[in-house]
Amino acid sequence: MPNTAQENPSELQVSDFSLPATSGKTFKLSEARGKHLVVYFYPKDNTSGCTTESQQFRDLYVQFQDANCEVVGISRDSLKSHEDFKAKLTLPFELLSDADETVCELFGVMKQKNMYGNQVCGIERSTFVFDSTGVIRRTWRKLKADGHAQEILDFVKTLN
Repeated sequence: MPNTAQENPSELQVSDFSLPATSGKTFKLSEARGKHLVVYFYPKDNTSGCTTESQQFRDLYVQFQDANCEVVGISRDSLKSHEDFKAKLTLPFELLSDADETVCELFGVMKQKNMYGNQVCGIERSTFVFDSTGVIRRTWRKLKADGHAQEILDFVKTLN
């Protein structure tokens, strides 16, 4: 399945939010200004696609930093699950816990999916890139995990 990107997503406006993050931190969107920001939503810690995606963001993280960009991952998993996942993969960036789906709803990433023949509501793998002023510059939805981090990095480099 090809990754679908949308330029100038003017219809998507998100208000400020804060979520508990790994490393005992709290992430607040408004405090992320001054750098570009990648926010990637993923369905679940320790699943194959989410592991692949997170490892690739990890492997490119220094290049994201060189492009004046921070990366955060969000799922509905608990902070404990995130801490374990982060340690297992040695992720250098924070994972945010949205257990009550408030931020997932804000970004419109909760979707009905078929899982083993049953309809379930879950996170649609999606990524949002904010510029250093806090404006969403591009969104990706319905994407495949493998190779996605490189595609995001290539776009981020065009913002500088």
